[in-house]
Amino acid sequence: MSRTPRIDFQPHDADALAQTQGRIAVFVAADGPDSDAARGLDALMGGALTRLADGARWGRVRPGETVEIAVPAGLAADAVIAVKHDSEADRLAMRRAGGAIAAAAGRGDLTVLTAGLRHAEEVALGVALRAYRFDAHQKPDDEAGPEGTVWITGDDSEALARAAAPMAAIAEGVAFTRDLVNEPANVLTTDDFAARLAAMQELGLEVEILEEDELARLGMGALLAVGQGSDSPSKVVVMRWQGGGDEAPLALVGKGVVFDTGGISLKPAAGMEDMTMDMGGAATVAGTMRALALRRAKANVVGLVGLVENMPSGRATRPGDVVRSMKGDTIEVINTDAEGRLVLADVMWYAQERFKPSGMIDLATLTGAVIIALGHENAGVFANEDGFAEAFLAAAQAEGEGAWRLPMGDAYDKVLKSRIADMRNVGTGREGGSITAAQFLKRFVQDGTPWIHLDIAGTASLKSDSALAPKGATGWGVMALNRLVADRYEG
Repeated sequence: MSRTPRIDFQPHDADALAQTQGRIAVFVAADGPDSDAARGLDALMGGALTRLADGARWGRVRPGETVEIAVPAGLAADAVIAVKHDSEADRLAMRRAGGAIAAAAGRGDLTVLTAGLRHAEEVALGVALRAYRFDAHQKPDDEAGPEGTVWITGDDSEALARAAAPMAAIAEGVAFTRDLVNEPANVLTTDDFAARLAAMQELGLEVEILEEDELARLGMGALLAVGQGSDSPSKVVVMRWQGGGDEAPLALVGKGVVFDTGGISLKPAAGMEDMTMDMGGAATVAGTMRALALRRAKANVVGLVGLVENMPSGRATRPGDVVRSMKGDTIEVINTDAEGRLVLADVMWYAQERFKPSGMIDLATLTGAVIIALGHENAGVFANEDGFAEAFLAAAQAEGEGAWRLPMGDAYDKVLKSRIADMRNVGTGREGGSITAAQFLKRFVQDGTPWIHLDIAGTASLKSDSALAPKGATGWGVMALNRLVADRYEG
């Protein structure tokens, strides 16, 4: 699967620095070394850090960015990575600095000097997130060298390790989400996806897999219509974490289309290979549940994912077909490429009928329209209750995950009117496509259920590196949802 570094925490040992192998990362202020660790390293290097800080190059470096000093004199290390440091940097800035260190360090052993720093645990999280690599289907790169270990050294290594422990759970949840999104569809079939989720029972999650016969008995005609053209069986997987008392759980619902050809409404060939990521919502739910279980969250959360493959065949749903949802509403399928909302409709209804949740959040790589509206910096947020939406937006902001609330309203509902069924699965035009999709989903939210819809089509996977992730799957949403659970349901 993926590769993430082993991270250990050790007391700062100035006497051992000269013989430290690999790379050493050190935080240096704008005007030069200002901590005991940085000054000690500078002395071993014959004042190289001081000279760096006095030069014009350092003036062009922004806080949190790095400069590498290769083959430093006086050290056994291969290189020193100097990180420009602002003493007022907040926790997210320190996390991004950790990401910058990991990006600069590459493979091999890495020692990060954090003695005297605030938010050192965030540096460790940033390193873990950015050092992730997915190379499950590549030959070993012998020229790149061995993986190595990351040592985070500080004033009180035991306290630092305790502070970082919950973050290690979050990092593993993010990596799990990225693994799922990065996997090709011939590997991550609906069967394989369900098996990986079932394996999380060893973490204490209760996992239940509903097969097609049970889904048919429950009346999930909308979900089953999406997958009926594929040889891969459709499934719903339920993951329960019962870490609280007797209160109703928070429900997380994810769209898990393991590959989306568009069905009979076939997508263009160019870029279709990216549709391996159309299960990003389900992956985020799975990664969040993994993180909650690993850190033993004191809350009740249930994660439900609908796993299907949208393929054209002689059995596939056609444009113009009418399907019946678990709720009982009929849906005229105008475009078989608007399939994710059909999956979510049934799983959302099932979640409410069975678990009576205190709130429900669905996640889906649902519309290209949200990318046109918000680009790749923010996920689209739609909600039926202001307080719930504000709590999520605050959690996303606290974790540095971009999210922006978009409007809803009855006027957008008119375009979903069907001549022969209770509704259409798409609007009559392209205008407001992400909003009309949210309006469709809102019809499957029961009265009194606080609900948020997250359209993550623009944030689940990126074509270029970001501060905390290499190009590809980002794991967006795991940290924000974990924070929401911690702030709203564990307090």
